[in-house]
Amino acid sequence: MLSPKKVKYRKRQKGRMTGKAMFKGGTLEFGDFGLQATECGKMTAQQIEAGRIAITRHVKRGGKIWIRVFPDKPFTKKPAETRMGKGKGAPEGWWWW
Repeated sequence: MLSPKKVKYRKRQKGRMTGKAMFKGGTLEFGDFGLQATECGKMTAQQIEAGRIAITRHVKRGGKIWIRVFPDKPFTKKPAETRMGKGKGAPEGWWWW
């Protein structure tokens, strides 16, 4: 699974996806085929890994794959059936957006 080796802060704020979409990274730079998202959203490390596995199964040994996204933002979750308050939950995984 993809995850950074070291981060400055263990927990980060969510932030917002605002502004106009830029075409940076939206063009095909390497190879003949590519995957493109149809909607904005977050991708977890598990989703990126699942996509990589599906692509490698399809192309078998016939090509090279470039993954140009990296999940560098941690997300946190609180345990189930926990009351409100008592701070932020523990880091659960990584996502990219």
